[in-house]
Amino acid sequence: MGTGRLYAAVAAGAFRRHATYRIATAAGVFTNTVFGLILAYTFIALWDEKPHLGGYDQTQALTYVWLGQSLLMVVAVMGGGFEDELIERIRTGDIAIDLYRPADLQLWWLAQDVGRALFHLLGRGVFPLVFGAFLFELALPTDPLRWLAFLVAVVFGVLVSFSIRYLVALSAFWLMDGTGVVQLAWIVGIFCSGMTLPLNVFPGALGEVVRVLPWSSLIQAPVDVLLGTADPLGTYAFQGAWALALLAVGRLVQSAATRRVVVQGG
Repeated sequence: MGTGRLYAAVAAGAFRRHATYRIATAAGVFTNTVFGLILAYTFIALWDEKPHLGGYDQTQALTYVWLGQSLLMVVAVMGGGFEDELIERIRTGDIAIDLYRPADLQLWWLAQDVGRALFHLLGRGVFPLVFGAFLFELALPTDPLRWLAFLVAVVFGVLVSFSIRYLVALSAFWLMDGTGVVQLAWIVGIFCSGMTLPLNVFPGALGEVVRVLPWSSLIQAPVDVLLGTADPLGTYAFQGAWALALLAVGRLVQSAATRRVVVQGG
């Protein structure tokens, strides 16, 4: 099997595995929808008091809410991807088997995460947005090219998210228990991705800082592309730069971890 076909098979396998959890998927859709309603009415009250907050009108703000709920699991803001499994394999020592496989460790887990993200885009991403559009007036474009541009930004968001979570998982080589790092990553992701509040709303220097951090690639960047409030090419350049930088750091940490396993094994 060729290298490309191998990773495509890994991605397809991850898609099928997540597709078997039908009850969990339905529960997740329900949770996203309920949380979307809570946020929507909160945003309505907030934008009634401060129209055009963050540069959005109320319709755009509500669109932001439902797009955020649709992307929540796609870009795994709160985890739920491969990282727990990888941390467990590091803890038990099974990672040594993975390192000796004729497949790249980083690409293997990236393929798995792509399959997971694709399933959640279809399985958990569509319904909350359709539900929100049914109940509220949303600023959804009719131009298919805008939707295509949005999907490209989502792909970049998945890459950045994977890169962050891969580094979090690799920390277990030195910490042995990555639980604390995972929880810290969740907190930072929730705050800095725009999951609960658009980053454009954050005031002063805080807003400037969070908008240039990699987590803004997860939700804020794709939503702004769909809303037409951000230049797609500039957004791709920003997301791509972070993805390349973080993937490169992941390579370096992976190499250091491999040497550590070889030394301990020897």
